[in-house]
Amino acid sequence: MSDNGINTYNESSLHNTLKLYYAAQYKGQTEVEADGHIYDILCEDGQVIEIQTKNLSKLAGKIKDAIKHGHKVRLVYPLVYRTRIILTSENGELISNRLSPKKGCIYDILRELTGLTYVLLNKKFTLEVITINMIEHRVRTAEPVQTSNRSRRYKKNWLKANKRLDEILETKQFKTKKDYLALLLKDFPQEFCAKDLNLPKYAHLLLWVLSRIPVIEQTSKKGRSYYYKII
Repeated sequence: MSDNGINTYNESSLHNTLKLYYAAQYKGQTEVEADGHIYDILCEDGQVIEIQTKNLSKLAGKIKDAIKHGHKVRLVYPLVYRTRIILTSENGELISNRLSPKKGCIYDILRELTGLTYVLLNKKFTLEVITINMIEHRVRTAEPVQTSNRSRRYKKNWLKANKRLDEILETKQFKTKKDYLALLLKDFPQEFCAKDLNLPKYAHLLLWVLSRIPVIEQTSKKGRSYYYKII
């Protein structure tokens, strides 16, 4: 359990909890209109803090504008390690309380970064990944239903009602080439391919992202494998 006092905000939704927490940490005001945008947090020193729980690429234009207007930008992304799922009836009666079997890891950020590679090494930009445990509240429905954004492939008999922060486990900042290169495992050849990384689920996407930041570059192709080296 984190000892930083973050659990005192648990009554709020995940996004609002983090917004209040970061506003307090960095002496900022929330929901500030400036530069034609409404920023999550605008700090006394002019830093903009945006908190986004998914679809980071949607903030690309906003980040670009903020930097253009002279702001430093901190993009906060909560990476969920474990989720406790609380299912209730529509009148609030508890049906189940369980831990999801899914566990997140740092490489889950890669898909979120595909639309932001151009800004990741900008001197005015910092990506802050906070690994968290989360509580997800679901409400049982009488019949299987679709979500409001029609994201479900199949209808289910529950809807998400809220996401709440349980605890913060770890914070990592990504700002420099060294920070992003740390995603590569150690002890691999000077010239390497996806197989050398020993990250079967993530290797190809990791190489794609790192080559477009860019902190690595493609050197050759041997058979069906592309090889890279650190720039």
